Amino acid sequence: MILGLTGGTGFVGGRLIDAAVSAGHRVCALARRPQSPRAGVDWVEGSLSDRDSLRRIAQGSDAIIHVAGVINAPDRAGFEKGNVDGTLAMLAAATACGVRRFVHVSSLAAREPGLSLYGASKARSEQLVETSGLDWAIVRPPAVYGPGDRETLELFRMARLGLVLLPPRGRVSLIHADDLSRLLLALADPSAPSQILVEPDDGRTGGWSHHQFAEALGRAVGRRGLRLSVPRSLMRAGAFADRLLRRGRAKLTADRCAYFCHPDWVVSPARGAPPELWRPLIDTEQGLAATARWYKEQGWL
Repeated sequence: MILGLTGGTGFVGGRLIDAAVSAGHRVCALARRPQSPRAGVDWVEGSLSDRDSLRRIAQGSDAIIHVAGVINAPDRAGFEKGNVDGTLAMLAAATACGVRRFVHVSSLAAREPGLSLYGASKARSEQLVETSGLDWAIVRPPAVYGPGDRETLELFRMARLGLVLLPPRGRVSLIHADDLSRLLLALADPSAPSQILVEPDDGRTGGWSHHQFAEALGRAVGRRGLRLSVPRSLMRAGAFADRLLRRGRAKLTADRCAYFCHPDWVVSPARGAPPELWRPLIDTEQGLAATARWYKEQGWL
């Protein structure tokens, strides 16, 4: 296939490009800055607000995979611009260019739109896709990890130091970026089911408790350490301090604090991918260990 892709320079998008090219597909990918030439990839410089660039990646594509989005922003406007306006612009480009298949990467946060600005923006983006008139598929990934991810890197670093600070007690589902990439490619195929919303994971029924995940991180880095659940009040205080210190570059915002403190980020079995279409292949214990090795090889850990 020829695939139009947004978010190709990010963590998930980068792993997706690797998988797509390895499978023999050609990718036309959006990038804000010039990229090094790569076999099987046509880079189009532009952004989600650049109508001409979006039409260039849609023109001639068999499917669009919309990965790009904003996971952290200082206010509602930032989330709306990145997750709602950007999705609407990509849908418009796909429609104008006659691309019928549209695979949208959302988030489990969309299940709880009243919990965070991020979740609300993702829920709104899903509504736009569902009412677009296109042949759509929506994927709500849980926590994604794998080589190259800077979001979970901090957790690996804490585990290496022997102290993992956790949100209040709860459970999460996990998925390796390469398993997620295989699912996105499967859904981009014209023969894949239409009007489908999928919540994929690593196949672990009931997900992982926060402490189980911390223990797995410790095994991945070869270190047993202390695991502490941080009360919501302290997390909020940390978010306030981070905003004071780093302002617009803060990592732990009040919005993310609300998201992290929610006790249930486990995928719904009723929204699993059809087994004939996709199954997870990467065992999480092995995937975490391989990710830790990659971090060490890169000097990140």
